[in-house]
Amino acid sequence: MTRRLFPVTLDNYKPLREIVFETLREAIISATLRPGERLMEIQLAEEMGVSRTPVREAIRKLELEGFVVMIPRKGAYVAGISMKDIADVFEIRAALEALAAGLAAERITEEELEQLERILVKIGECVKDNDLEKLVEVDTEFHEALFKASRNERLAQIVSNLREQIQRFRQASLSTPGRMKFAFEEHKKIVEAVSERNVERAQALAIEHIENAENSMLDMLKEDEDMEK
Repeated sequence: MTRRLFPVTLDNYKPLREIVFETLREAIISATLRPGERLMEIQLAEEMGVSRTPVREAIRKLELEGFVVMIPRKGAYVAGISMKDIADVFEIRAALEALAAGLAAERITEEELEQLERILVKIGECVKDNDLEKLVEVDTEFHEALFKASRNERLAQIVSNLREQIQRFRQASLSTPGRMKFAFEEHKKIVEAVSERNVERAQALAIEHIENAENSMLDMLKEDEDMEK
């Protein structure tokens, strides 16, 4: 395995084990470490410039979060993404996003609408530059702003619990050909519905947006399976 990770940068406020954990989790989310790939403690430790201990602890924590699977007598592997995983996460996300969009249509302030419009501009720039890494970041910002505008803190907390799984799927979905542009148009329609205080339309568009993202991921998985055959 060629070097893809880099020495970690120490943070005065975080324990080393937490930095290593976040580094590995991000590598899995971004597909730097791909599904089915074996995680070799010694090699990962050398690449990140740490001992094996924090790497071992990070792998155990990643297993608890569903990012890693342990196979007896074989070791740790990056967890694959199954059709069931996708269906479960997107089913929950569609319901939560629809609720958030509907509540935002009722409760959003003019300042928050302005923020969403500004985020749309940034999304458009990412699409124009074909900057997937930046788009994932800005797309996350968009959905977090929408949840904030819902004025429901419990709702935001529930989504936060799914955040890492959502990020993994968001990265994969937006990387499919043409998806970046379509997602941008879907975001614009959601903002228009919210700004018009149209609750039902905002909810319907949010569900459609999540379903389209799910379909993009399913198409990508099917293509990968066909290539492996």
